[in-house]
Amino acid sequence: MSESAIASTAVAVETPVPVVSVKPVVLPAPDRGEDLRVRVTAPATGRELPVILFSHGFGWSMDGYDPLVDYWAAHGFAVIQPTHLDSRTLSLPPEDPRTPLIWRSRVEDLKRVLDGLDAVEASVPGLSGRLDRNRIAAAGHSWGGQTVSMLLGARVLGAGGAAGEDMSDSRIKAGVLLSTPGRGGADLTPFAAEHFPFMNPDFAGMATPTLVVAGDHDQSHLSVRGPDWFTDPYFLSPGPKSLLTLFGAEHSLGGIPGYTVTETTDENPERVALIQRLTSAYLRSALHPEDPGWPAARTALAQSTDPLGRVASK
Repeated sequence: MSESAIASTAVAVETPVPVVSVKPVVLPAPDRGEDLRVRVTAPATGRELPVILFSHGFGWSMDGYDPLVDYWAAHGFAVIQPTHLDSRTLSLPPEDPRTPLIWRSRVEDLKRVLDGLDAVEASVPGLSGRLDRNRIAAAGHSWGGQTVSMLLGARVLGAGGAAGEDMSDSRIKAGVLLSTPGRGGADLTPFAAEHFPFMNPDFAGMATPTLVVAGDHDQSHLSVRGPDWFTDPYFLSPGPKSLLTLFGAEHSLGGIPGYTVTETTDENPERVALIQRLTSAYLRSALHPEDPGWPAARTALAQSTDPLGRVASK
């Protein structure tokens, strides 16, 4: 790693600890058509662990995003990853009656995990009694970002422009939205507008503290706009919010979906390392206001002579 990259990621963190990962933890879901399967990754030691619920992007599963999950767990978070119905591992056919409403079932999956935390703890040897129920965050990538945004207070606009159901959850205290789609309507391509009517978010009610992460080279085939489309969750929502803009990053943000993911178009381990450290610092400070990690991380990035990105806050 170059000296400038080291400076840009020079965030004070605790020494990483060994982690344990258990899958599948199965939560019964008779109304879903498939029981909900999740992976739990947590530090092998420690108590009062803050929790991160992670929502995967389209087609992925609980088996993805190891670069983030491993880092978060090694630095004190318990990470819970549900496998949504759109996962390639489930092979749900397009004609399945559940397909048009997967966007809703994704949100319900995360709430089912929250409702089932006792069962999740009991399913992982050594985890019982170690989760901090008062410090829960949610993070998501791509479609997972939209899923998480609804837990944070965003809504889907109906055909007439009226805000849809409020699916927010007060148990979520902070969020991280990675490569998350922006406004719908005229900002969508005709194909997206026809096939994905749920991609019409209203961020006005997304009041939960959130870090939005966007790549300035992320050009979506679903929007007629440029990479700035992915900054809408920051600019169109009320504070407190922060925006991490990554220079040169495309949709995979350097490779967060996996260590050897061939569909990553902008592989950059230094960028992934920056995301690991900044997201961890942000969530630790958001869930523990006395923690100085996030202010220190912002300062380190701002002082870098060759930064990999920039942070704005409101």
